[in-house]
Amino acid sequence: MSMPPPPSQPPSPQPYGGPVPPPQQPGAFGAPQGFPPQGHPPYGVPPQYGPGPGGWGQPPTGPPPKKKLSSGAIVAIVVGSLVVVAGLGYGVKAGLDGVLGDFPEATHKLVVPKTLLAGEYTLASDLSDSQGKEIEDTPDFTVKDATAAVGQYTGEDDAVLVLSGLYGRIKSGSSTRSSILRGAATEKDSKLVVGPRDFTPAGYGVTVRCQVTTTGNGLDRTNLPMCAWGDDNTAAAVALVTLESASGDPEDIDLEDLAEKTAKIRAEVRKPIAG
Repeated sequence: MSMPPPPSQPPSPQPYGGPVPPPQQPGAFGAPQGFPPQGHPPYGVPPQYGPGPGGWGQPPTGPPPKKKLSSGAIVAIVVGSLVVVAGLGYGVKAGLDGVLGDFPEATHKLVVPKTLLAGEYTLASDLSDSQGKEIEDTPDFTVKDATAAVGQYTGEDDAVLVLSGLYGRIKSGSSTRSSILRGAATEKDSKLVVGPRDFTPAGYGVTVRCQVTTTGNGLDRTNLPMCAWGDDNTAAAVALVTLESASGDPEDIDLEDLAEKTAKIRAEVRKPIAG
C-alpha cells in the first residue's frame, strides 16, 4: 500500500492558520512579559474589593469622613467658655473715671425669645437662672441693677448659637463690650487667634466687635467666633459655632456676617421697658 506524502508543514496551533507566537522573554522579577503579575486580575477585568467605605465591589473612597462634633460637645464648649467667661469679663474693674458721674436711666431690657433670626435658631435652653447667676453675682462698678439673659439655641446641621448678656444701667457700653471679649480670650485653655474687629452693620445704629478664639487642649481645639455689643442698658455676646467653623481655618470665618447676625439679634432681644 502506498503511503500519503508527508505534510509540507506542521499543523498551526493558532486558529485560521495564524503564525505561532514567539516564546515570551522573562520580564522583571522573572515574570513573562505580556502577562499581568501573579496575584492581579487579567487586563480588562476590574479589581474586586471587599467591604469598605465604597461597599462591596467598589474601590475605596479614601479615609472615613471626619467625625462630627455632637451638639452636646459644642454646647459645653460655648457655654463653658462664653457664658461664664463673659460673666467674669463683666467684672473687670474700671478705674475711678469709670465710676464717677451719673449712670444712665434704665429704658431697655433683654429677653430670651423662642427663636432667633426669623426662626433659623430655636431655643434649646434658657440659662438665665443658672449660668446667668454668675453674671449677676460678679461685682462690676460700671453696671447697676444687672440682670442676666442667657439662651442656648440650635440650628441646622448641629449649629449652636449662644446669647449671653445682661441689662441694667451701664456706665460705659463700649468698655463693657471690650471686657466681654477680653474675658473670653483670657479664659483657661483659650487663645485669641483673630483679634477684635469693629463692624457697623447698616441700618442698626450699633457698633459690634468680633473676634475668634480657640478653646481646648492640644490638637483637640475648637474655634469659637463671637461678637459683642454694649450700650447704656444692654450688653451681650453672641457666639455661633457650626461644624465648618469649629474645625476650619479661623482666618476663614466671616466675622462681618456674624456681626450682621449679632446686630439683627440685638434688634430681636432688646426691648423697651414698659412705663
